[in-house]
Amino acid sequence: MSRLILTLFLLGGLLYLSGCSGCSRSGSHQTHRNKHNSTTPPATDTAQLATKPTLTKMGDGPTEVAMKKENGVYKVPVTINGRRMNFILDTGASLISISSIEAEFMMKQGTITEADLVGQSSFQDATGTISPGAVVRLRSVQIGDRVLENVHANVIASDKAPLLLGQSALSQFGKISVDYKRNVVTFD
Repeated sequence: MSRLILTLFLLGGLLYLSGCSGCSRSGSHQTHRNKHNSTTPPATDTAQLATKPTLTKMGDGPTEVAMKKENGVYKVPVTINGRRMNFILDTGASLISISSIEAEFMMKQGTITEADLVGQSSFQDATGTISPGAVVRLRSVQIGDRVLENVHANVIASDKAPLLLGQSALSQFGKISVDYKRNVVTFD
């Protein structure tokens, strides 16, 4: 097993054994469907935690991105560190989320490295189950003609965790609108 994945699982295991630090701080568990409770306790490199995402526009005006409805959810194409994937558009998720299997694959490709490991997190699913995870820095997140750099993402210690496009990316845009008739999301 790679060193990055081993590190991710060790951080997740420590979080699991210590309980849900995010829930203990907020005083309650959120059980809203697809709600994620993420925390980033002190990381090994505080400079990475302090780095805020930056947004670059490659074109003028808003950008429209086609959505595809699959199994009742809308997915949009997103390119992470040069690798194109389809993410569920999830305005309720606090961070971009990927599974540990996806993170391991990206590590083998070199699109995520040990230097991208930021800290630990917890994930709460619709049933209230809390799963341990880790936070990684994504160097590049491209949505349409917009490129975000240094965006945090949850790596969930589950091979069944879906790819979620959450607020760590979405909040960087001034305005987002969804047109369900045309199946497009517009980023301003």
